[in-house]
Amino acid sequence: MATVTSLCTVFPILTPTLSKPHFVPLSSRTPKRSRIITSVAEDREIVPVSEDRGARSHEVEGIQPSESITEAEIDPRLTSSSTVNAFIVLGVGTFAVTKLLTIDHDYWHGWTLYEILRYIPEHNWIAYEQALKANPVLAKMAISGIVYSIGDWIAQCYEGKPLFEFDRARLFRSGLVGFTLHGSLSHYYYQLCEALFPFQEWWVVPAKVAFDQTVWSAVWNSIYFVVLGLLRFESLSNIYGELKSTFFPLLTAGWKLWPFAHLITYGLIPVEQRLLWVDCVELVWVTILSTYSNEKSEARISDSASEATSSTSNQNSKGPEVVICCSYRIYTYTAPGACF
Repeated sequence: MATVTSLCTVFPILTPTLSKPHFVPLSSRTPKRSRIITSVAEDREIVPVSEDRGARSHEVEGIQPSESITEAEIDPRLTSSSTVNAFIVLGVGTFAVTKLLTIDHDYWHGWTLYEILRYIPEHNWIAYEQALKANPVLAKMAISGIVYSIGDWIAQCYEGKPLFEFDRARLFRSGLVGFTLHGSLSHYYYQLCEALFPFQEWWVVPAKVAFDQTVWSAVWNSIYFVVLGLLRFESLSNIYGELKSTFFPLLTAGWKLWPFAHLITYGLIPVEQRLLWVDCVELVWVTILSTYSNEKSEARISDSASEATSSTSNQNSKGPEVVICCSYRIYTYTAPGACF
């Protein structure tokens, strides 16, 4: 009993009743953050602190909580990016449509509107064939660059992004790969394919389709993934991991589309016109390619961010200590998961 009396003398906040324990905040012993504990239901049972404890903690320490970014601060940025994208799309689209519609503007004198519209498709096709004869590689590079840019834009819209909120850097990377590599490599590939199968037998078309969907598809899909990864400044190990995980799924996914399209490619389309037909079909295929490539990259980045967040949460999971002063002993209790 003498021990209890001396203990209450040292800790004056204790009541004369010894059957009920009371809490002494840690701030009375150490300089840690202060806590206010209102009551105790029974021996060594901690009553949860009120929900505004975080605000009072900040007030005690003189720290004001940081203000979160409001929608009014975010919306101007998104609006600005969407406006830039809209101007780019409308500008490029207006230029392209104007060039197509004014192909015969030097000869319009005396023409009716019906005659102008009638000859637009025919004369644009003649202009394309002339470009193929003058510089076939450059013409095919331009077509592939346009198709790969549009295909990536479709892929981003398919992933849920609004029409004018696309990622310009991602679209540029895809278009650059199409322009610099797909157009030129496809030009020489179709010539090589004709040299490898110079026959006119019935089995030549299925043989070309099989060669295309094994050797050439494997080579081109690998080139596309590697170059896109390098343009994103990713490490070679990450690029290899993404390519390894998507190589066979992507190759087999192509077998659902390309064998039927290539029956027309190798059976009906002349060699010089094949890339134009293939690029029209590739508006669908590039959407799949771009989605596969960027899904793996974004998933890896998301996993890394989640691991970093989890690590930070684990470091902060240990809460502050609270001293429980009971009848005859002093207990030290660490609140699990408490973040003050």
